[in-house]
Parts: sequence; structure tokens; C-alpha cells
Amino acid sequence: MAPPAPGGVEWLGLRGHLIDAPVFGQLRSWREGAVLIDPASGRIAEIGEFGLLKRRHRPHAVQWVGEPHHLIIPGLIDTHTHLPQYPAVARGDGELLPWLRQSIFPLERDFSRPRAQLQAPLFYFDLARHGTTAAMVYSAIYEDSTDFAFEAAAASGLRISLGKVMMDVASYGPLQPKKILSVSLLESETLCRKWHGANDGLLQYVFSPRFAVSCSDRLMRGAAELARQYGAAIQTHLAENVGEIEKVRYQFAWSTDYTDVYEKCGLVTSRSVFGHCIHLLPREIAALAAAGAKIAHCPTSNLYLGSGIMPFDRLRAAGLCIGLGSDVAAGPELNLWTVMRSAIDSQRARSFYNRDVKPLKVADVFHLATQAGAEVLGAGKNIGSLDVGKEADLTVIDVESLLPYGGSGFPRVSELSPQDLIALCVYRGGPAATVATYVRGRKVYGAGQAPPPHPQRPDADACDI
Repeated sequence: MAPPAPGGVEWLGLRGHLIDAPVFGQLRSWREGAVLIDPASGRIAEIGEFGLLKRRHRPHAVQWVGEPHHLIIPGLIDTHTHLPQYPAVARGDGELLPWLRQSIFPLERDFSRPRAQLQAPLFYFDLARHGTTAAMVYSAIYEDSTDFAFEAAAASGLRISLGKVMMDVASYGPLQPKKILSVSLLESETLCRKWHGANDGLLQYVFSPRFAVSCSDRLMRGAAELARQYGAAIQTHLAENVGEIEKVRYQFAWSTDYTDVYEKCGLVTSRSVFGHCIHLLPREIAALAAAGAKIAHCPTSNLYLGSGIMPFDRLRAAGLCIGLGSDVAAGPELNLWTVMRSAIDSQRARSFYNRDVKPLKVADVFHLATQAGAEVLGAGKNIGSLDVGKEADLTVIDVESLLPYGGSGFPRVSELSPQDLIALCVYRGGPAATVATYVRGRKVYGAGQAPPPHPQRPDADACDI
């Protein structure tokens, strides 16, 4: 039993139906449950039956909030998304490389500090509104706008891993080619020294070479060395598109395959997160698994750009840790429930043509979006499930709002199984059902909360090519 709350300091108690998925394929549930949060540490102090916990603690020692029809889950975790790209959702209809040139690089090129001041607070607000408590995020290539993106992340209270995009081949930046490499490494290191572990550890720096197509081997080696030096994570893209793979084969003729480029540059580590990984050869899968690398599965993005369907079963069977990513803006929204649904649908589509493929279930994808996502971020011991001692990164959902007829009793929430409740969220969930989002027990979003104020939109003055 947790010690009594210190005099004069109320503990927070959240009441509702508790569901988590600490193990792949299995839901754990406490009906008529409650979570008790220690305000000093922001950690889960107790979980259990609401009536029992309420009787156990002195009156006025706990601030109880919530309703029996509320669903309390671990905060959702987005392992791959792009802040500057959000305004470009649903734009363009080409494959990856043409889409980047036509729709994304022009947008990122203009991601100046004034634009970051406009976008970043709204981006983090939208994450929290969707029930996302942690995310691994790409910025653009500029130090000043990435610096403000960190400032806004700190103000949001979210758990954010963020990095300045690194590119020195066909870059969209204003620097001369001979200077891009050294400046990119220097600015990335400066940002890392300032922000890695900031805001009491809620902020982490991630070295972010975009992908091999836009990076020299010298840049990738430099990024790997900086990540090792500062104990930081690495994020990049891998084997997303067939045309991209062909370009890498031509650009790095000395390599055995795409993953080999990253291996020889030192980027394949246990703290590396590779986005997509659709078209990997067996050797590549084995190499990533041997290194303990992590995978960000982005099914909405992969379908939107026609990149393909990741062979989830093969990667998981190899022992790879896989989380889910919205991959905005190729992914059309930040809603991780939609990403979960897309993961189910895409693997089910594979099973139509290959009977050896086992379709994913709602318990599987819920695990990917919570505990597995935490492990991808290197935070699996601290967040991702409703275990006592973990930090209280939580999302509260009004399940009644997801039922037909607005929860008027057809059916009653109390009649639904844990599987039914998570399925409702996966197939009908979204920001309208989010009651509250908590990080370390602090509310970072509440239903009806207005978005943060922002400066007037800047003119197209930002950065010349």
C-alpha cells in the first residue's frame, strides 16, 4: 500500500475502466478501477478497485476525478512524425521521392524560427488532443527553428524526442555544399548539448540524418559518432520505397544493401529507430535484430504513398522491437487510433494472399502504440503500461462518445469487454473522445481546452534556397 499523501498535498486519483497491454496480444483490465498518482514524483502509486482505494485513503487526501464510463489507458506513443510537414497532409499523390521534392522540401525549406513559433505549439497541442503523450519527431535542417521547437515542447509538458534533420546531398538549405556537412554536425551537437535530457528528462535529442539518399557517408559517420558521444538516439528512414532503394544502390555502389550503408557508417545500434523498413532483405532483418535496432511502423503513410506493406510477422519473428508512427505528413493525421486500424487492415490484406500471415488483433496494435512504443523510445521501464512505479503518462477516453447514438444505452459501456472497448477506440477513436491527457501525472490537455495562442502567420520570408 502507498504511504498516505503528505499533509496539505492532494494526490490525484483517476477513476474509470483501466486497460493496458504490457505483453503483445494480451489486454490487462481493471473494471471499476482507479489509478492513484503521487504528486511528488508523478508516478503511479497504486492501482486497483476504485471503492477499495477510496476507502483506504483519508477523506480530502485524494482529489478523485473521472467516471465509470471513462477508459484509462497508458498514453499513446508516436515513434515517427515530422513537425514541419503537418500543413502538407493529404497533399500530392505521387510516390516518395517525387512527393518529397514537390510537396515537402519546399515546405521544410521555409521552416524558419517564425514559422516554428506559429506551428510548434499547435503541433504539440494536437498531439496531446489525440491522446499522445510521447513522440519521436523530425524538425527541418535549421538550428534556430529546431531550437524553438524544443522550447515549445518544454512548454507543452509532453515527452518529446526531437532532432534537426541532417542532409548534405541535394539539401534544401541556403549553405554552400562544402559547408553543409560541417555546419550540420556542429549545429546538431549544439542543440544536443542544450536540450538532451532537458525539462527534467522529458526532452531528448535525437540525431536525425534524413536517409541515405540525402546524406554523404561522412555526414552519417559524424552523426553516429555524436550519438555515441552524447548517449543519444538516432532516427532515420530505411527501405521505404523501391525507387529509394535503387537510388541508394547507385549512390553507394560499395554497399551490400541499404542497411549495409548504415552499418558501415555506425548508425545501426540499439538506440537507432528506423522508419518504415518495408522492403528489407533477410540479411538486413537479421542485422537489425542482432544490433537491437528499433522499427517505427507507419502503415497510414505507407498506404498513402503506395510504398508497400511492411511484413510485420517477419520482422517481429526476428526479434525486432516495433512501434507505430503517424509519419505526418505522408500519414494523413496524428491520430494513432487510425494508425492502429491501418496496421490491422494492411496485415489482414496480406493474409488474403498468404495464408501463413497471421492478421493483427486490437490487443496487438494497442501494445505497439503503448508498451512497445515506449521500448522504441528507450523508456519501456518508465512508461507504456499501468504498473505501480511507472510514470503516470495516461490518456482518459470517454467511451460513451464512441458508441452508436452517443452512448444512449445501445449497448451499455458496462456490458462491453476490454477487447470491445479497445476495438471501439481503434475503429472509432479520435480527439473528440479524449477527456484528458497526463504526463507524469500533470494534465497537459483537457476536453474543450483551447489551442495555445500563436503569433500572426509570417510572410513567405523565411529562407532562400
